[in-house]
Amino acid sequence: MSQTKEIPLMEKIVSLCKRKGFIFQSSEIYGGINGFWDYGPLGAELKRNLRTTWWNAMMREREDVVPLDATIIMHPAIWKASGHVDTFADPMSTCKSCKKLVRSDQWWAMMCEQPWVQSLAALVEPGTDAFHTGDLLKWAKGKGKQLAPNLALVRNPEITLSWLAQDHEQGKRPQDAREFYLYLATEQRNVTGFVTPCPHCGGELTEPRPFNLMLRTHYGPIESDDNLCYLRPETAQAIFAQFKNVVDSTRVKVPFGIGQIGKAFRNEITPRNFTFRSREFEQMELEFFIPPDEVVQLIHGNVSTWSEGADLSTPQPNWGWEMWHRYWVAQRTAYYAGIGLGPDVLDYYWQSKADLAHYARACVDILFKFPFGTEELEGIAARGDFDLSQHQKHSGKPLEVFDEELRAAAVKLTDEQRAAFITKVQEDWNDHNKSREDATLFCERLLKGFYVPHVIEPSAGLDRLALAVLALAYTEIEKTDAKGAKETVTVMRFHPRIAPKKVAVFPLLKNKPELVSKARGVYDLLKKHLAADYDEGGSIGKRYARQDEAGTPFCVTVDFDTLGERGPELLDTVTLRHRDDGSQERVKISDLLGRLLPLVQ
Repeated sequence: MSQTKEIPLMEKIVSLCKRKGFIFQSSEIYGGINGFWDYGPLGAELKRNLRTTWWNAMMREREDVVPLDATIIMHPAIWKASGHVDTFADPMSTCKSCKKLVRSDQWWAMMCEQPWVQSLAALVEPGTDAFHTGDLLKWAKGKGKQLAPNLALVRNPEITLSWLAQDHEQGKRPQDAREFYLYLATEQRNVTGFVTPCPHCGGELTEPRPFNLMLRTHYGPIESDDNLCYLRPETAQAIFAQFKNVVDSTRVKVPFGIGQIGKAFRNEITPRNFTFRSREFEQMELEFFIPPDEVVQLIHGNVSTWSEGADLSTPQPNWGWEMWHRYWVAQRTAYYAGIGLGPDVLDYYWQSKADLAHYARACVDILFKFPFGTEELEGIAARGDFDLSQHQKHSGKPLEVFDEELRAAAVKLTDEQRAAFITKVQEDWNDHNKSREDATLFCERLLKGFYVPHVIEPSAGLDRLALAVLALAYTEIEKTDAKGAKETVTVMRFHPRIAPKKVAVFPLLKNKPELVSKARGVYDLLKKHLAADYDEGGSIGKRYARQDEAGTPFCVTVDFDTLGERGPELLDTVTLRHRDDGSQERVKISDLLGRLLPLVQ
């Protein structure tokens, strides 16, 4: 008897997304376009709910954050100042045979996903590097021709295997699984050196070269270098460019934040893992501006630094950048917990000094355990004053703030104290590879009450978050019917706050006008206040199953008891069914809103 092939979880999620209307391939009727995705009726609702939870957490529930909605296309000088024109690149290789592009730093991850690599891996003894040349030769003349036609092992198996076996006998064995595939892609290492195989066809990849990820376009009627512009690769730079306007037009005062949700575009070399890495995506970013530690020291006489067990619940005036950074990690962790992403599915990567951008003081990646591996969901970076300083330098416009309290504290310093302060700043800046001259200029402006704020940046991807909650919600349950037959059903266990539809209303029977009329009335009552669905097709069991697959947390059924047929005590009551445990309860129609709203907000 043949065994049923196990379908990978990610394939099941992708299939459900199309079947239920969460996510579609963009331009699918024309063959699709790689790296672009459309959100269907349920997916659009899901994204909207995620946007709302982020917006409420960052804007509505705080007094120290204001919003911005900036354009996708901005002056190209912004991207020159930010470094994107010169340095925003990924390493790219091209296959000499199939001509496909491969992002070089993701080569091994792509290799592990390929059928030809997986089939070859089965020929190596588990836990060892032992293999049999006969098995490899058989594979090369069979499966290899279909799966990896341009691999050296397939094109010239005898030559490749002869020196591979010779090296193996001399103890020059592959150091790891990666090197094993380098051997199989190389005909004669003494002539060419190791060849890196193309994940798609096994052919030889070129040496990596930088590839700028920004998508170019032009504004105006004529295409020329004079009107070259870019689709923004991130939403953050607009916040920095509009920083002064926000400060001048509002009553905000450092520390404060500017938040934005919007589209961004990156010409990814190899979009992959469904919507995780796309060419068009949506970001939810906050730039939270804080005073430099030197300002805190002058005003408050000390700078509160991070230590294990520090209280991060309420910001304090003497917090330094490290406390603010830890605070925002805690805040974002609490946000994720509030939509169902707890410590069991999240992880954290605190970047080392070698990982950090040259201007960053610290950065932590909040990771989610996706079906294809643990990957970044959000980055929270302490970016110093790099961004505002760059735009101040390139635009020639001042982006400093003036702090009266700072100037008052500076005025109180004696000449000796001022000299000691400047010397301390110069020493500290030297430790961070900043010039003595820059430190001196900084102090001159600081002691007059002016400074460029530093920033903490929590930056989350909305599409990645949508994929994370889809993956977390996906649940398969085995049920047994009255006849003993077993079936596997899918339930999407979204947290009620983010579920696309909050409630579905059913009449028990669609051919009973009195039930339909009552159910319609209940639906009209609910839909004004929360996302509701109305369904009268098929049996109640099938309708429950449809809503379970859509992730609807509550279903309301209008039956004959609602009409009072079994007694006046049940008149105008309905059955409220809970998705996750299948429990049911009778609830008065007049109490429905009061019962449901606290559960979904």
